[in-house]
Amino acid sequence: MRAGGTFRKGRPVSFWKRAAVAALPVKALPQALQQTPSNAQPSREITTRYELPDLSLECSLEKGQYVNERGGSLARRRHQCGSLKTRSIKDKNGKTIRTVWVGRWREDEIVHGQIRRVRKSEVLGDKREGDLPTRALAKRRLEERLAVVNDPMYRARPTATFAEFAKRWEALVLTQHKPSTQANLRSHLRKYVTPFFGRLTVRDVRPETVQQFVSNIKASPKTVRNIFATMQMMWKSARAWQYVAHDALDGVVLPKRLKPRRFFFTQEEVKGILRAAEEPYRTFYWLAAELGVRAGEICGLRLEDLDLELGLVHVRQSAWRGKLQGPKTENATRSFAVSPNLVEHLRRFISQWRPNTSGLLFASRNGTPWDQNLLVKRKLHPLLEKLGIPRAGLHAFRHYNASEMDRLNVPLKLRQQRLGHSDAAMTLGVYSHVAKEDDIRIAAQLGEILDPSGPFEKERGLAVSQQALVN
Repeated sequence: MRAGGTFRKGRPVSFWKRAAVAALPVKALPQALQQTPSNAQPSREITTRYELPDLSLECSLEKGQYVNERGGSLARRRHQCGSLKTRSIKDKNGKTIRTVWVGRWREDEIVHGQIRRVRKSEVLGDKREGDLPTRALAKRRLEERLAVVNDPMYRARPTATFAEFAKRWEALVLTQHKPSTQANLRSHLRKYVTPFFGRLTVRDVRPETVQQFVSNIKASPKTVRNIFATMQMMWKSARAWQYVAHDALDGVVLPKRLKPRRFFFTQEEVKGILRAAEEPYRTFYWLAAELGVRAGEICGLRLEDLDLELGLVHVRQSAWRGKLQGPKTENATRSFAVSPNLVEHLRRFISQWRPNTSGLLFASRNGTPWDQNLLVKRKLHPLLEKLGIPRAGLHAFRHYNASEMDRLNVPLKLRQQRLGHSDAAMTLGVYSHVAKEDDIRIAAQLGEILDPSGPFEKERGLAVSQQALVN
């Protein structure tokens, strides 16, 4: 017995009366207050609850307390110690093959805007030497697991299956990327990620689960790493949206990346392609071989991107499957010199160029950018087969350009600048005059090598080829 009422399950009777009133809907509070004994004063908590005009609080404790999507500002529950038990894992014959420690605790989850208290369990480790042989060690492992729940800043988190989260991530985040990136990531989700993780709740995805997923992917190491990069993007959003607090990708071992055998055209093969190709494909291949730009960047070139007076080409956009988009990276937006040979060829090409609404240098009959995949399939591959050259894509021109610049001893910084692989701000800012001279020299050298009609000389009679080759 204690002043103020008897005890029931460790709580005074007044506590249970207040809890019963608090569980009623707001509209029923006046009647509930009238039924309380005259000597029982309504608590401050009840009065505050009654005065709140927020009708969203009309749910009962049986249905769960209403909170906003991120858990609102609810205070966390009391400190949890959890519970431990052992579980025997048996084989088909009923023989125990190992014993594991299982930890149990409770967590708050947000389901359809309501907070619910659910029980969680997880295998902590094996009860054997070298892992968790004693209860004290298992208890320590459980405390580490409960550190997030017992953190003063812990709040209830929204819960969803991975399939539901992936659908929301696809609608909110994936749409912010370029169309080409969207296609690749959607392919990863549809073929690999969602079928494996779809039924799991996001918070139940653990490093061991991800490691099993990575090990089961039947693809090249490069593809596995790309899929894992997609998982990293999704998990970053899951933590930012407070679906999870742990890092499920920590410690995951990826397959070693094998160095692929890169095929590129030789100098003789490129010259043979340029001689045999018809317009406008000859111009396209020449730009790919001399500039070393990506095929999508050539498809996105406009007439305004060519400065033939200064002999410059500006890469400002690209195209993918007949649609314009931004460059691949920030470094892909660049300008560099072209050879006088190519400048003269472009002048003749533009004189016969057919205008289109987008001002594209290479456009279809509908005015849309060329599709590089169709170009390879319909034009490049038949030409290579005719010339007896092994099949390759347009990227082989880019590899040829890089290897040719290496053979000509082009400075590394200039190579990186022309290929758009890294930031050349230091080169342009400190050594801009040297870079400009080297840029013009390498452009002239490449033009002399690739020109299918022979060396082009200026009207003054000075051979550009001889001048360009002077170091």
